[in-house]
Amino acid sequence: MADIEPLKPTNTGWLVADVVPDTFAFSWTRTEPDPALLALLSDSQWQPYVVFPGQYVAPERVVRAVQPPASPGGDAGKRPLFILLDATWTEARKMFRRSPYLDQFPVLSLEPEKASQYKLRRSGRDDHFCTSEVAALCMSLAGERVAARTLEAYLAVFTHHYLHAKNQQPVTWEGVAHQRLREVSLPQPSRSAMSRG
Repeated sequence: MADIEPLKPTNTGWLVADVVPDTFAFSWTRTEPDPALLALLSDSQWQPYVVFPGQYVAPERVVRAVQPPASPGGDAGKRPLFILLDATWTEARKMFRRSPYLDQFPVLSLEPEKASQYKLRRSGRDDHFCTSEVAALCMSLAGERVAARTLEAYLAVFTHHYLHAKNQQPVTWEGVAHQRLREVSLPQPSRSAMSRG
């Protein structure tokens, strides 16, 4: 996470931690990466993927799909570890360029089928997504459909609450966003993980 990103009221990274049990969060610094982050990245149970647009790296590093983790009773496979740079777009590019310890990992370049629904902060480009939207796309690629749907519904509720509070309006508890969130659930822990750093 960029230095003040977790303090911003519009940050959606914490939504991921609420939904995906195996979520790890680290503060980013250019010169001193967190030793716990480096240990996580070298843990053999994980296959790290840096989630970032492929146009910024050599084509041979870019992947568009992930190896799903082994199913229960199947062959032991590595669990995908999605590395999300939780920051504004400008800060995320800086973090990506100045984190040489990430250079050894494939870059997962997402190709969303729909536009961002995030309304609280806007990038100058329509193809930029907030952290929880990126996490939902990653969960979907890993076969974690319930987690993906939960993140999408949770973002809608978060947005509803934020905008209503900002405009001093009452929350609509029986509205579409809340109903959708009530309809989704996580019956079992996710087999994938997120690292925000």
